[in-house]
Amino acid sequence: MDYKKYIKNQIDEFSAKGFKRTFTPVYRFKDTFPFTKIDFNNIEEEYHSTNTRIWCSNDYLNMSHNPEVIDRMIEVIKTVGTGSGGTRNISGSTPYHNQLEKDIANFHCRDKALIFSSAYIANQATLSTLCKRIENIKVFSDELNHASLIEGIKNSKADCSIFRHNDLDHLEKLLSECELDRPKIIVFESLYSMDGTKANVAEYVRLAKKYNALTYLDEVHAVGLYGKKGRGVAQECGVSDQIDIINGTLAKGFGQIGGYITGDEILIDFIKSFAPGFIFTTSMMPAIAAAASKSIEIVQTLDEERKLVFSKANYIKNQLKKVGIDFIDSDSHIIPVLAYDESKVKDYSNTLLNKHNTYLQPIFYPTVPKGSARLRITVTPKHSITDINDLISSLRMTWGKHSQRVISAPLQPAMAL
Repeated sequence: MDYKKYIKNQIDEFSAKGFKRTFTPVYRFKDTFPFTKIDFNNIEEEYHSTNTRIWCSNDYLNMSHNPEVIDRMIEVIKTVGTGSGGTRNISGSTPYHNQLEKDIANFHCRDKALIFSSAYIANQATLSTLCKRIENIKVFSDELNHASLIEGIKNSKADCSIFRHNDLDHLEKLLSECELDRPKIIVFESLYSMDGTKANVAEYVRLAKKYNALTYLDEVHAVGLYGKKGRGVAQECGVSDQIDIINGTLAKGFGQIGGYITGDEILIDFIKSFAPGFIFTTSMMPAIAAAASKSIEIVQTLDEERKLVFSKANYIKNQLKKVGIDFIDSDSHIIPVLAYDESKVKDYSNTLLNKHNTYLQPIFYPTVPKGSARLRITVTPKHSITDINDLISSLRMTWGKHSQRVISAPLQPAMAL
């Protein structure tokens, strides 16, 4: 078999359908954000000027640029160096890792936490471990769940039923068809990043109790922004203490890198003891752990910044309605602007960058379903009203005249179990 030819054919076919991915080298300068430079050809003299605005960052509260967080990271690097030295089981568990886990657990008001190299790994490792080691478990998964959740379930080979997105009636129907004494777990997200839809977490908890199921909640896009002190949608709904396992990230609202799970001590110890994705992975840099602890401390004080994010997001939505550009309207801070066609969304993104100094990376299959390509706007406290007005003007000129269709319902999922 000609392996390279076989693989190349798949790449060529993927590219011919318009799904090839390209990445724009972006400099996120802390002193000028959201203004930046774009390196188009990796050639120093061909930088854009510093008037390109970034509109698609997941660093929702600009914490990667926070001077106290930066100073803390530098301080720890100067003290212990960069790498951790190994896995947590060998030589890579430092006081900084232990402190971060305590800080995460305290932040969520839970017993214990466990940190991973990313939230993706945390989801995959935790779900595959749980579902492999709990005999005959039945999984109930939202159809729009993130790829990391899907992969964790798939890897476990557990029996799984998929319920329609945020459809509690459909979920209850599926739960009612399963034996009451059979082990079950409901896997869902509090905030779905591609559509911006929120889950009624309290109702999921109610159903879990009624049908004797565990709950696994991904709060990746919510921690830092939602709930009291940014503790997430589960806290906002008053049920954070009743979720069995909460997954979160240090890479978005906290502006660093890494992921975690938190919950009751016995469940966290279970994953710590049996998850290969935790046991056999080199731990995160101590300086990152220390910086994440500092970020968590600061984020809890940022009520005004959280208000700014939501007020500016609502302003963007109102302006999009006025100019008649299609977007998915939700009560979250995430604003998906719909282009539908894969080639069209790439053209829009290129035009916005090259003619309007506006950086919005195109999103298309397999991240979202075919025919639902989009640009995803995320505003931060550092974006001004002038920035927003310029964004709307750039979008209007790029889109041209289109009929207004504000989409309230999520589109079909890109990935399935």
